[in-house]
Amino acid sequence: MSGNRLESNRFFLKDTIRQQVDFSQTDQSRGLPAPPLQKPCQENLPRIDLPAGRDLISKYGGLGVGEAIRRRTSLRRYSEKPLAIEELSFLLWAAQGVRRVLNSDTALRTVPSAGARHAFETYLAVTRVEPLAPGLYRYLPFDNQLACLYEDNDIGGKAAAACMDQDFVAKAAVTFFWTAVPARTEWRYGEAAHKVIAIDAGHVCQNLYLACESIGTGTCAIAAYDQERCDRLLGADGEDEFTIYIAAVGKKRGG
Repeated sequence: MSGNRLESNRFFLKDTIRQQVDFSQTDQSRGLPAPPLQKPCQENLPRIDLPAGRDLISKYGGLGVGEAIRRRTSLRRYSEKPLAIEELSFLLWAAQGVRRVLNSDTALRTVPSAGARHAFETYLAVTRVEPLAPGLYRYLPFDNQLACLYEDNDIGGKAAAACMDQDFVAKAAVTFFWTAVPARTEWRYGEAAHKVIAIDAGHVCQNLYLACESIGTGTCAIAAYDQERCDRLLGADGEDEFTIYIAAVGKKRGG
């Protein structure tokens, strides 16, 4: 990579980008409405009600945070045991659950986000989660539901292919795909939004890592993937919504 490109990409990481934004011209400052807190979902899709994640803390959240941090590691080898839907619900709530809705454009969640903008949507390539059929699902945190986008017995293989043929993805019980909807954060921060969206993705995945440890599962974050294939798999348009981070999850062997 040339020096000029390195310099340009490094600039993205620096806070000096914020100093160049005219915040009087952001959509928020101009009085434009904020994008929806949750992307609309087709009404005709089958929906599955989830157990309330916050109510599962007493069952699955007994591992102390210090011990969870000590045990945390990236796991790429999984047993054939399925996850229960309660376990999946707990993981979803830990990574992107809604704690409180403040108003029509702001909600507090289980992870921090710049300006509480929460730019992400969560998709799940489900292979072994009882009693769900294998397929692609979307998490609807404000409804505490999963929407079944489509059933597919080969969803694990397709997810692995979209992740540059990393075969452990095909063997996971479920793979989390997070997409970014940049407009949610751009509404407030303009061009400074993109750095904090990347930071926020790390918050989400670290919560997943720690929550996995508390229920005897493992996860491995994935940032090497085929952008177009992932977006196509999820039905994201690649412009206003696109894949930004992925994590495979499965039961630990011998657990």
